[in-house]
Amino acid sequence: EIDIVVFNNELSASQIKNIEDEIGCRVIDRTVLILDIFGERAKTREAKLQVEVASLEYALPRLIGANENLGRQGGGVGTKNKGAGEKKLELDRRQVEEKIAALNKELEKLKGQRTTQRNKRRKSHLPTVALVGYTNAGKSTIMNRLVSQFNKGEENMLFATLETSVRSIKLPDHRAFLLSDTVGFVSNLPHHLVKAFRSTLEEVCEADLLIHVVDLSSPHYKKQIEVTNETLKQIGAD
Repeated sequence: EIDIVVFNNELSASQIKNIEDEIGCRVIDRTVLILDIFGERAKTREAKLQVEVASLEYALPRLIGANENLGRQGGGVGTKNKGAGEKKLELDRRQVEEKIAALNKELEKLKGQRTTQRNKRRKSHLPTVALVGYTNAGKSTIMNRLVSQFNKGEENMLFATLETSVRSIKLPDHRAFLLSDTVGFVSNLPHHLVKAFRSTLEEVCEADLLIHVVDLSSPHYKKQIEVTNETLKQIGAD
């Protein structure tokens, strides 16, 4: 009596369809699960756009499988009279591609604003520190402790921080630094997700110091350290 089956790797549209026909319930793959969690956690406009772009890029090559059932109604010889299914597929693809282009344009604007903010912070000559680590390792909790705020019920939420939040921390000796909390890393993060979140992850590349937060209570903490180091390498922050 299960409602859903999750596969721990990426599936094609036809694989999903065949397995669903066989077992009679919804099937999703790892990427869809990660996108769902990202989607729920996205708070800022930028994070929402990043999730939407990643979701559309995931969906694009799967449109063919999803539209197979439309068939090639209408027939005809050669390519002159395309079937309704074929026309719909082309239309869908074009719409998705146009939507991705429009969202990327908006993301570029937001990226420009982020760069401006970063340049202002740089002019303040305050050192910047970024918290990095596997998702759910406790980065947000550490940040909240450091800024003496109560954690607003998010201490045990996967990918709770999809956008980077930056706070100024004043030390007892009156020196100060800027602390940023970044999106949690995860193993086998699909390539287009890394790409979608590149602008957010730039905060890590620009930091003067990285603090790698590790949850030692996790039985997989060694693997999580490896994943974080690998992701840092991918974005050029190793």
